[in-house]
Amino acid sequence: DQPHVSDSQVVVEFENGNFNFTFPNPQNVSEFSMILFKGREKKEICALHLTNERVISKSNVTYCQTENSNSSTTFILKNLERKHIDIYTYCLEIFLPPPYIDCCLKETYLYIQDKEDCFSLGLVSWIIIGLIIFAITCVCCVVVCCLRNKNQKCESNSHEYNSEYMPMAAVNAAKKPRI
Repeated sequence: DQPHVSDSQVVVEFENGNFNFTFPNPQNVSEFSMILFKGREKKEICALHLTNERVISKSNVTYCQTENSNSSTTFILKNLERKHIDIYTYCLEIFLPPPYIDCCLKETYLYIQDKEDCFSLGLVSWIIIGLIIFAITCVCCVVVCCLRNKNQKCESNSHEYNSEYMPMAAVNAAKKPRI
């Protein structure tokens, strides 16, 4: 059996805010490494080394994790920000059986929309809505105050001029002369 690298494409999925890069494991191989590089300078950010006895995961950054099953290897990129926009390259190194094979399977360009843009847009709209509600409340308060003052003027004027009774002053009872 010769080592065989599958021609199938790397599957890139966006799930729960994470990017998952899944590719099939090489067939008839007892020891290999999958490496994820970032940028044109190919800085290694994540790797998985698989032997018959064990799986060794290695990550040089906090936002990359690896998962392995019998048939595939997955790199999971979490909590990505705008600064993570770049080209990501997946490479495979086959160690056993000989001969040693080193090949890059695929390059993928990732674009991440900045979360802050969405937040600031929402914040601005809430500020505008709040200012509109505040302005409407102020106008209503002014109208209510004006109507109230007008009513009080009318009541006091009608009481003075249209009253059937004259306002009466308190008078002390007259003293009766004693005889």
